[in-house]
Amino acid sequence: MRILFAEDDPRIIRDVSETLVAAGYVVEHESDGEEVWFLGDTNDYAAVVLDLGLPGMDGLSILKKWRENNRTFPILVLTARGTWSERVEGIDAGADDYLPKPFEMDELLARLRAVIRRSTGHANPAITVGEIKLDPRQMRVTIKGVPKTLTPQEYRLLSYLMHHRNCVVSQQELAEHLQGEYEQRESNAIEVLVGRLRRKLGGGLIETRRGFGYMICDNADPESETGSS
Repeated sequence: MRILFAEDDPRIIRDVSETLVAAGYVVEHESDGEEVWFLGDTNDYAAVVLDLGLPGMDGLSILKKWRENNRTFPILVLTARGTWSERVEGIDAGADDYLPKPFEMDELLARLRAVIRRSTGHANPAITVGEIKLDPRQMRVTIKGVPKTLTPQEYRLLSYLMHHRNCVVSQQELAEHLQGEYEQRESNAIEVLVGRLRRKLGGGLIETRRGFGYMICDNADPESETGSS
């Protein structure tokens, strides 16, 4: 999943970026407030981690403008401003959660997973489709309780489709959330990944909607034949 990380402190940039990448996210970082606003206003992200003290345009102004323009991605606010009134102001402006600095990386990841989960309509920490269970906390996938070994890209693809189950997701959207902004994208990369997942998890899990994209349904049966329409 693609995360926009808006922060201007070099140490926090390094530590948080490394943590997010290790947790399976694709991270786009920007420190200038005006550029952060533009990126969020013109791109779709699974979530935004937004520092309030940005140069150029402060985070609260960015947050308000995004919500005024009906940008609905979840936003986790980071800030050294710890008073309750400032937290209330941020949440009232449209933030989904608030994490004061300094913070522990495990808490950042837990809160990020939570806002993403809620934004896609999932209440439980683990996502289950039939006999397949995906646990974002451990980056672990099991079928009937048996662990399955996936590459980082395969895990990201499965995670995105399961978070958006019952929805058709285009190849372009998948590519944007699986690969960094500056990574070279092969034209058939998503097809190759889908094929590998089907071989590992079962041909009936991911349905192809020709001309539109891919989807995982609640009633998906991995052991059935590969579905397409």
